[in-house]
Amino acid sequence: MKRLFFAIIALCASLMPLSAQKFALVDMEYILKHIPAYERAGEQLNQVSKKWQAEVEVIQTEAQNMYKKYQSESMFLSDEQKVKSEEAIIAKEKEASELKKKYFGPEGELFKKRESLMAPIQDEIYNAIKDIAELKGYSLILDRASDAGIIFASPKADISNEVLAKLGYN
Repeated sequence: MKRLFFAIIALCASLMPLSAQKFALVDMEYILKHIPAYERAGEQLNQVSKKWQAEVEVIQTEAQNMYKKYQSESMFLSDEQKVKSEEAIIAKEKEASELKKKYFGPEGELFKKRESLMAPIQDEIYNAIKDIAELKGYSLILDRASDAGIIFASPKADISNEVLAKLGYN
């Protein structure tokens, strides 16, 4: 019982400094839904994505057709012809895979396109949030629409340098 009492007291004492700071929430999904440029950018990305996906699918279909043809003719092919056919099929599959990676990979064209279209919108939103935070004295603004969390944090609330100093780094 005493432990529970002391734990509650310790918890309350640790939360007291937080009460002096002002916090706010934003709903990024709601904000983005109300920005026409964001909707247009999303439509552009969908169109480009469909076009690129169709290109990849054409090559994958070619590889599948080559494989089916190989299976039906393999009994009549010499060992040398089999090897050439297998290599051609593998090359076509590799071509499809590389094209898919080029368009949809982590550093692919779709990623770059999304960055070029979305970054200016996101920067504008961030700057607006930052201005409001500074004007109204918010130390922290959280996004309630995502798990990502913090959108803006006042440099005053950042204790990173203190942590580094405590660890012995300057």
